[in-house]
Amino acid sequence: MSELRAWVRRALWDVVPRDHRQEGPALRRRQLVTAAFVLVGAVVLGFSLRIEPGSAWFYPATLGLAAVWVVGAFASGPLHLGRVLHGDRQRRPVAAPGGGGRRRPGGRAPPGARRRRPGAAPVLLGLLLAAVFVVGALLVREIALLEPLEGLVVDVVDYADQGSLPLLVAVTAVNGVAEELFFRGAAYAAITRHPVAWTTLAYAVATAATGNVMLSFAAVLLGVVVGLERRASGGILGPVLTHCTWSLTMLLVLPVVF
Repeated sequence: MSELRAWVRRALWDVVPRDHRQEGPALRRRQLVTAAFVLVGAVVLGFSLRIEPGSAWFYPATLGLAAVWVVGAFASGPLHLGRVLHGDRQRRPVAAPGGGGRRRPGGRAPPGARRRRPGAAPVLLGLLLAAVFVVGALLVREIALLEPLEGLVVDVVDYADQGSLPLLVAVTAVNGVAEELFFRGAAYAAITRHPVAWTTLAYAVATAATGNVMLSFAAVLLGVVVGLERRASGGILGPVLTHCTWSLTMLLVLPVVF
């Protein structure tokens, strides 16, 4: 049990020392660019998920949304991959130009700790998060009191049932990377206070444009987990791996449940 607690602390709480802070004009520019692309992305997201399942417009619209997030992320400023603790030493995640983020309270990395890219821990977190949602979907299907929510889940599953699976896998992965580049990369670096809470809220608001309450709820839970990973590591590799693992697992498993 103590090993499990230590693993969770390393993945979500222990902060690796870094200083990616931006100040003055660079920070204000990132904030303005990020705010503009949040609004654009929310509009494109709402449009893409209102397209009928199986429509030829679904893939261009979804990839267009990914392009909005990617362009917004890199236009805002530099991004960083980050580092995470491994055992009693240090382990490193991965990204691109920016990061940001003032060091927050939390565990402190030991002196002389090793630095590696993370891999297994973010993937395992994504699988655990997906398992929680799959159990929730089963409860929605089986418990009469939750029946009103079943239609919201089915609306999402329809895209997996009626679309091309290889294309959906590719688009889902691309969107997962793009969203983390923007929300845990650009947006996180643009916020100087409580970035985990504010980026989670921004992600949930953007997702709310779909009109699907279940997707918004999922965005909040996912946002908290990847936000804590971003806070601990100072980069986007961990969040990207967790997000893609979660979204691909949901894409492949939910149609089986429903």
